[in-house]
Amino acid sequence: MNQSNEQWRKDAHQKDLQRLRGFRPIDDTFMRGLFRENLPLAELVLRIITGKPDLVLTHCETQADMNRVTGARSICLDAYATDSAGKKYDLEIQRADEGAGHHRARYHSSVIDVENLDKSQDFDELPDSYVLFITEKDYYRAGKPLYVIRRMNLTLGTPFEDGTCILYVNGEYRGNSDLGRLMHDFNCNNADDMYFDLLAEKTRYLKENQEGVNEMCRAMEELREESFERGREEGRELGLEEGHRNQALTTAKNLARLGMSVEQIAGAINFSPEIVSGWLTSDSIPESAN
Repeated sequence: MNQSNEQWRKDAHQKDLQRLRGFRPIDDTFMRGLFRENLPLAELVLRIITGKPDLVLTHCETQADMNRVTGARSICLDAYATDSAGKKYDLEIQRADEGAGHHRARYHSSVIDVENLDKSQDFDELPDSYVLFITEKDYYRAGKPLYVIRRMNLTLGTPFEDGTCILYVNGEYRGNSDLGRLMHDFNCNNADDMYFDLLAEKTRYLKENQEGVNEMCRAMEELREESFERGREEGRELGLEEGHRNQALTTAKNLARLGMSVEQIAGAINFSPEIVSGWLTSDSIPESAN
């Protein structure tokens, strides 16, 4: 028997409260709450990662939509910041390696470029940009705290100074440094265990202060509704085409993690409840979709 919408919302709220207790800064949903309207925290994190102790941010926006070019794929940046010198920073939290691939990093960098040069401007006016991926695991499996990616003139063996930089931060790193302590804090779900006061203070607010808890619950509810609508749209587009079922499976699992029932997910992505149920208990794709 299907639950009423009201009962489902109550159950979802209780699940949200339980999820909130386990959230860490490296969890994307919680990271959004931590950085929202929190310029000092964003500045602290970027100072440590970039090794620029004098870096001063003038602006930071969470969930910044980049869709300037009509027809091009749009992206939503986790945190998009500008410093006092006009340099741009895209800070991305990626728990899964597939979310931090080289081509994705390249695309993020290129979208920032397009966003920051008007048709009347000279190319030399393009601001320097940094794309930073904090990954839960060591993306390159080399045990380094940080991997710095810059272009090179291979013939001359010299840097190709185009003002772009991509940084991969090893979320597993725990060395005796500010970066090691920051990665420790990014993996903590208890503010009392954190080294950095700015991070601990906002974590306590979002987890222990009723106003902060309500803020996070609203964010999770909004994310659930967005995912539901996106799933519906993807379901209409996907139909039953074999080549798109991996995407449907991924959508189903994402919606399940947000607390949606099998029936609701099935309606969102336009597959039968039996198939969705099978997907949620197995990584295999069924032969047929009906």
